[in-house]
Amino acid sequence: MKRKIVLAAFLVALFVVGGLQRGYAQKVALKTNLLYDATATANLGIEFGLGKEWTMDISGNINGGWNPIGEARYEHMYVQPEFRYWFCNRFAGHFVGLHFHTGSYTVGNIRNEFVFLGSNFYQLTDHTYDGTFFGAGVAYGYDIVLGAHFNLEVEAGFGFAYTVYDKFRTNSPAEPVETGQQHYYLGPTKASISLVYLF
Repeated sequence: MKRKIVLAAFLVALFVVGGLQRGYAQKVALKTNLLYDATATANLGIEFGLGKEWTMDISGNINGGWNPIGEARYEHMYVQPEFRYWFCNRFAGHFVGLHFHTGSYTVGNIRNEFVFLGSNFYQLTDHTYDGTFFGAGVAYGYDIVLGAHFNLEVEAGFGFAYTVYDKFRTNSPAEPVETGQQHYYLGPTKASISLVYLF
């Protein structure tokens, strides 16, 4: 059910942007995030022009647990629309963005001792979390023009997410230790090195 909601949000966002695009026909970009590709996460982004200096980027990805990270459990699906303002020309140079995100995840059995801004990631060592989230953030990026149809895009973002999850012991996943728990995350919300095709 969670995945159906995320997929529906992605399709609605594409429909809205498609309508906006008909009113302002210009370049469209398709992209893949090479960082996600490296973790065997299927992903796709599409970006439309909204005005002289504005675009809307919609990216989504899914990992059904086929990533090669040993015994770790790392499954997720989410969509992240972003409004972008370009300082010079669209699809070239510097831009800033305001993004929103929603999705679902199952993650655990990842050995670490990491704590960041109130989030205790070390609990992933012995526990698995299954939940949904939504939030927003801001980002800065730069598009490097490689040719008439290809760009290389680098972007980083920071923001928050609100999540509701169930927590399980990794060695006994049948019964949850906690259910309906809530957490507010503050930290990086976007990181991409993307290969972009413009048409």
